[in-house]
Amino acid sequence: MLILKKDDYDKLLKHCQEGLPNEACGLIAGRRDGEVKTIEKVYLLSNVDESREHFTMDPREQFAAVKDARKNNLELLGNFHSHPETPSRPSEEDKRLAHDSASEYMILSLMEEENPVLNSFHIDKDKNVSRNEIKVI
Repeated sequence: MLILKKDDYDKLLKHCQEGLPNEACGLIAGRRDGEVKTIEKVYLLSNVDESREHFTMDPREQFAAVKDARKNNLELLGNFHSHPETPSRPSEEDKRLAHDSASEYMILSLMEEENPVLNSFHIDKDKNVSRNEIKVI
């Protein structure tokens, strides 16, 4: 299970909406307690590709986020990105680029403007996908 504060969900949603028509992206950091991962900080990063079909996080922003997480004794839990025109599920490219099987891969679908859908996924080394529950508090 992944626990996300409502304020952080709103921050993530706004970042993704402001990124339209392109994909938006970022990192999530927090703490693990067994199978429960609590997000303590959401890092909003730039998509240097400026594309509606894929993203590349700005390396300098990634480094700053990692440095900040370490300074605050947080663990990087994974990343998020938006799908402006497709459902909230990993694309073939998302699966191909999922190199860390311990990470959360959160995808926010904005294809229905009035009904954004956020899901989180685990992608194992064999590229098998399973969905993790997100609890917004």
